[in-house]
Amino acid sequence: MHEIEWSKLPFGYFKTDYNLRCYYRDGKWGEIEISSSEIVNMHMAATCLHYGQEAFEGMKAYRGKDGKVRLFRWEENAKRMQRSAEGILMAKVPETLFKEMVFKVVKLNERFVPPYGHGAALYIRPLLLGSGVQIGVSPANEYMFMVFVGPVGPYFKEGFNPVKMQVIRDIDRAAPLGTGHIKVGGNYAGSLRASERAKSEGFASVIFLEAKEKKYIDEAGPANFFGIKDKTYITPKSDSILPSITNMSLMRLAEDLGLKVERRQVAVEELAEFEEAGACGTAAIISPIGTIVERESGKIYTFSKDGKAGPWSTKLFQKLQGIQYGDEADEHGWVTVIE
Repeated sequence: MHEIEWSKLPFGYFKTDYNLRCYYRDGKWGEIEISSSEIVNMHMAATCLHYGQEAFEGMKAYRGKDGKVRLFRWEENAKRMQRSAEGILMAKVPETLFKEMVFKVVKLNERFVPPYGHGAALYIRPLLLGSGVQIGVSPANEYMFMVFVGPVGPYFKEGFNPVKMQVIRDIDRAAPLGTGHIKVGGNYAGSLRASERAKSEGFASVIFLEAKEKKYIDEAGPANFFGIKDKTYITPKSDSILPSITNMSLMRLAEDLGLKVERRQVAVEELAEFEEAGACGTAAIISPIGTIVERESGKIYTFSKDGKAGPWSTKLFQKLQGIQYGDEADEHGWVTVIE
């Protein structure tokens, strides 16, 4: 293996030694298989290819100063994947199987867990696919669960610095009673047109509004949104938002730091009152927002005049990242060391 330049890693695919696979057939999950192939053999009539029976998770393993490898709140990823499976009628992955495969794939690829101090981590991608054959629109009778990993650098190349985001009204990410609250591939395919256009217009990401009234913020493309004002951490409440494990954790830490927390509808106009704003998720933890522009009206909201993240966003980012790498006390029991 060539020497990996850990500090220069992009957030992208990286080939490692092994991935794990397990098949659900005849009403039960089979044995875990270890594979070094990057290819999945699949019937051309598999439901994931035709009807979108596909769900995934994103999580990371972090190496601490002590050399130990830690996972952050993996149980929440397991539960969320079960909710995704329920949402589009796939076989649910039991928590015990999810844990065994995630822990095993990290151990098998431990040489790819970046050393402490580069802001890099081992990204873990659990993936659930409808592999059974159907031509009528109905659920598959066979499923494949696989987990692969790869070392990644920071999600936004800007690092922990404020980015520009764009509010749009002409494309919806998810319907109020649709699949926005689960982590299925179609949500992301449906957001690409908006996010790629935003990038071409000079923005890091897009902020979607709820589809019903177009008055309230739903979420940033690949992440939840939050704003801070009057010592209060405010994040949108909606049935079409993916419940972010990072956001859930930040809400708890915000309370620990003495902030009030409100989960409620956030009108676009309220952006004018926020002192800080950010997008949060597994990939970036927090991506501070410097400027938000409404695409239709051109209205600009500014949260950073000096090009730096706000004080509360910075404290929250450092606290959460510190817990993940083992530098801060894990008071809430969120971290599991992989022995």
